[in-house]
Amino acid sequence: MNAKPVPLKLKLYNASGALAFGVKDNGFSVFLLTFYNQVLGMEAWLVSLALVIALIVDALIDPFLGNLSDRTYTRWGRRLPWLYAAPIPLGIIWYVLWSPPVDGPPSFLALLGLAIIVRLLLSACEVPSVSLVPEITRDYDERTTLFRFRFLFGWTSGLITLFLAYQVFLRDDLLSLDGYRAYGLFGAIVMVAAVLFSAAMQHRHVAGWPAKRPPPFKLHEIFREIVEAFSERAFLIFAAGALAAYVSQGMTFALSNYLYYFVWELNETELAIYPIILFFSVVAVFATLSRFHLRHGKARTGAVATIISMTSWLIPYGLRYLELWPELGTGTSAYMLFFFIFVSNAAGVGAVISATSMVAEIIEAYQEKSGRRAEGSFYAGNWLVQKSATGVGILFAGAMLSIAAFPVGVEPGSVDPPVIDRLVALYCGAVLILGIVSAYWLSRFPIDREEHEARLAALDATARIDPDGGRTLP
Repeated sequence: MNAKPVPLKLKLYNASGALAFGVKDNGFSVFLLTFYNQVLGMEAWLVSLALVIALIVDALIDPFLGNLSDRTYTRWGRRLPWLYAAPIPLGIIWYVLWSPPVDGPPSFLALLGLAIIVRLLLSACEVPSVSLVPEITRDYDERTTLFRFRFLFGWTSGLITLFLAYQVFLRDDLLSLDGYRAYGLFGAIVMVAAVLFSAAMQHRHVAGWPAKRPPPFKLHEIFREIVEAFSERAFLIFAAGALAAYVSQGMTFALSNYLYYFVWELNETELAIYPIILFFSVVAVFATLSRFHLRHGKARTGAVATIISMTSWLIPYGLRYLELWPELGTGTSAYMLFFFIFVSNAAGVGAVISATSMVAEIIEAYQEKSGRRAEGSFYAGNWLVQKSATGVGILFAGAMLSIAAFPVGVEPGSVDPPVIDRLVALYCGAVLILGIVSAYWLSRFPIDREEHEARLAALDATARIDPDGGRTLP
């Protein structure tokens, strides 16, 4: 591939693979804790612990999946075989996760096993899919565009699933067992169809024998390559900023039902509007982010967006504490909250897209040093950071609920105010600290547009002088 503009249809085909990730993210981040705690009766901390362990196991295996993807050598290329093999098993296990064949609370090991298998199969789809982005184009801005499309598709699928959950599957009862089964079936169908469609439609654009045959499989060599890649200075700086951001995100998503139902007391109509607000915030980012990258670069944009997102999200809680917020349960309260959600989510998504796009530039920096491209390894590293941090965030969420002594099986408006206050204080303090840490490290990311373009020119010159020297360009 080259640095020419990427055809719109190829951007859409690549982005369609992210639909599966959006469905998974919605389920794990928003509903799984509620389903296994409030519907099936498992202890909140036990559910959180299972999800954290599954995330850690998945995160530790991701680098090996990424390395194996980099080493895959077929006439269909390095990524497509994974995208054809993984989605159908993923859909089956996803449905079982939401329809556990047990009466009463499932065992800890049952939930843990299902969560691990789902996450590993999703990684086998997502790591190869996202690794295609730096293979499709080397252009600094086109990579951002491809990631804008991927995030738009991923968020859209997640929000559509969220909307259907609140308005169709769980419309009459948030604790409906049959509703969650229907939710799981819908998600399974979307996941399978999206990944297979994305792979099939990209096939003629990306299929082909890789430029170099990988060395024979040796476990110690894989360890060495993974450690070497993750020791790249730019990756370590990115990881520090992303780690804090994803802990905050995981914590927020896991607590979202508790925050909206019990802290802000939104009703069913208002909850139906909530996904629409999120959708338009993502569309706003899709339409504007490239301009900020052109003017300020990815690192500065990501850091500033992180501060804006954190501040906008904390303002409503501060006003509520100062008793300056409108009465809960009123339309004024809901729509003021939606305004801050719009701003916070738009800035937060902009920060995440910026950070994810930064990883693509690390690939050429690593290639310049090692002579080896490692798209799969670095994007698996991205998922390693995200999943580990999200797991910590979910664990924080469960711990906060336990420390606050939040009751099980209660209705909105019936929880004692001191319990709500304890939960809000713990949550807001964590969001503030994590936001500052994330913004600091993202601002220090060392690769800008000029350095990236100079590196591409140097790699091109090397390839012309020594085309067999091991520095293969995509």
